[in-house]
Amino acid sequence: MRSVTRTVLVASLMGVPLIAAFPQGRALTIEDYYRLRTVGAPQMSPDGRWVAYTVSRRIESTNGDSSEVWIASTQAPQPRRVSASASHATMPLWASDGRLTFAAGGRRWALNPDVPDSIVENSSVTPQSERFGGGVVRVLTSADDKRIAAVRNMPVQKRDRAFASDFEKRHEERFKGVQFDWLDFQRDGQPFPVPNRTDPEVSPPQELFVADSDGPARQLTRLSLRPAGVAWSPDARALVFTADMGYRDERRYGASAVYTVNLDGNVRRVTVDSEYNHSSAQFSPDGKWILFTRQLSTDAVIARKLEHGGPTDLAIVPADGGTERNLTANWDLLPSNAEFSPDGKFVYFEGGIGGATHVFRVAANGADPVTQVTTGERRITNVSFDKAMTRMAYSVGLIEAPSEIYVANIDGSNERRITNVHESFVREIALSKADRLRFPSKDGTQIEGWLLYPHGYAREKGPYPLVVSNHGGPHSADGYVFDFKNQFLAANGYFVLEVNFRSSTGYGEKFLWGTWGAWGDRDGEDVMAGIDHVLARLPIARARVAAMGHSYGGFMTNWLITQYPDRFAAAVAGAGIVNWVSDYGTADIARTKETEFFGYPWEEKARNIMIRQSPLTYAGRVKTPTLFVHGEVDQRVPYSEAEQMYVALKKLGVPAKMIQYQGMAHGITGSWNNVHRMLNELRWLNQYLGARPAP
Repeated sequence: MRSVTRTVLVASLMGVPLIAAFPQGRALTIEDYYRLRTVGAPQMSPDGRWVAYTVSRRIESTNGDSSEVWIASTQAPQPRRVSASASHATMPLWASDGRLTFAAGGRRWALNPDVPDSIVENSSVTPQSERFGGGVVRVLTSADDKRIAAVRNMPVQKRDRAFASDFEKRHEERFKGVQFDWLDFQRDGQPFPVPNRTDPEVSPPQELFVADSDGPARQLTRLSLRPAGVAWSPDARALVFTADMGYRDERRYGASAVYTVNLDGNVRRVTVDSEYNHSSAQFSPDGKWILFTRQLSTDAVIARKLEHGGPTDLAIVPADGGTERNLTANWDLLPSNAEFSPDGKFVYFEGGIGGATHVFRVAANGADPVTQVTTGERRITNVSFDKAMTRMAYSVGLIEAPSEIYVANIDGSNERRITNVHESFVREIALSKADRLRFPSKDGTQIEGWLLYPHGYAREKGPYPLVVSNHGGPHSADGYVFDFKNQFLAANGYFVLEVNFRSSTGYGEKFLWGTWGAWGDRDGEDVMAGIDHVLARLPIARARVAAMGHSYGGFMTNWLITQYPDRFAAAVAGAGIVNWVSDYGTADIARTKETEFFGYPWEEKARNIMIRQSPLTYAGRVKTPTLFVHGEVDQRVPYSEAEQMYVALKKLGVPAKMIQYQGMAHGITGSWNNVHRMLNELRWLNQYLGARPAP
């Protein structure tokens, strides 16, 4: 990808915010957390007449959730639930014959959408793994239903442990603890230690097998690799997949190539650049080309000691091998979820542009630049097409309302909403509106942000308190998405500011890699510029500003209170790093330091950067009362990170409190935990800021 001029199709706020009218209704309460529904990703039927989706809700009594499968017509939407009550139905998928299938009660069911109450158990879609012997991990059927392919674990030689004596064996069996001698021993959210991926018994080689619908299975490949993303060619005469030749090298981060194999077992590697990681490979409709996503590998970035990450692009290559064609070389954003049009002339995909997400299109022959299909101040995600790709369904995300499902023609015209799941919710509750902001940072770089207004806002009632909510990543972005916590804070009298600081996605590569080697510097300046921007234009109390965030947002919070100690009256740091040196060997993503910090803590340059960019280095400056929130078994940002800053603040006499959630990994989950967290964060903010405007 290269730099390219673009226009974000949203209105910007350059001066005093203009709020036409605030919605009427009551303020959001914490109890509403259990009233809110979640609308799952839409699935459009092959004929484009129906859209299936899930509607789920949180169950307070069980700390779980319940999900239903619904369908709606694309022509005259009258949504109806098709799954049985209280069946916890999930995974709606359309079969090639036009029937809808879904999972419920440990089984899959099927129905004809045109015939109410036609649901039957769908035994025909039961994976035919028994035809391929043991070890089958995936089965996929060709588009014409005439052939079946399977990915199968191959048998490996088992190794028995030998003991010198029964005495030694008894003491080994009495051992309580863990033992490991491999590098990749932890991964957030998984049991400790993570099994050794280099051990053939743990990750055996996999091969591809194929069978005609009524014939015996036979082995296609003998590569001793682990195929991923396997897909049939349109004529069912070949398969495409990606695989990493060095997947057993524990010191490499890996780079997968694209391969094809025909029914005779002839394997061809169709991508040749070993420095790129390839994924999501698929055949063109005529079978002559292969589309894939490629990104410069982490190993290449480290080896070259680059001052930026690698671009992510869509590319195609002839199915029989040849020169790759980069389709997004002049498009400076991040493509995802690409799909060929039925005639093979275009590739449709999703991409973030500022705080929005939209559908884009590019010519498969590379002759035309990328064009934007959908527009507006919103996030369009989970795009699903009909078979002819004349229509599409998608979720629409907004700040001021939970997402709903829309349908439109392939060019974005004739758009209409087909669900209204949250009608009563948004009618009863006055959810906060948000202004889009554009402002210059310290070095003049234009920054985008959003400001939610307090419930019942009136200028004369100010000054109000402000909470700065910092996003995680750092390579992600805030934008048009409903956030219950931010709405809850606004409902309790706070302005809430979100800033897409340097390193956020959606603004081009220079912006994306703008914090390389200096996490906290420019991005911290961006946040402070946003604070100053709104302080100069709105009735916000300068002495009643707080910072909060989770993951990178937690790091940013820790960084801000050490670099700008007189600017924040309170802080809430969720799962935030404070010491990059200690984090290097205890977290499960050493690569972030090896790339963006230029190496390892035993190398002087990298070590100096890690120390310089560690909030703990500057803990002696902190004056801000800080609440630390962390999961007990977080392996992405270990709990010890929060503990170090907590101890430092206590030693300094700065008010501090720790909330550690039992058994929780990096992403603290469960409704009970999330409600408890929001209540305690609000209590902390109220204690030091006061939610109500000053008289």
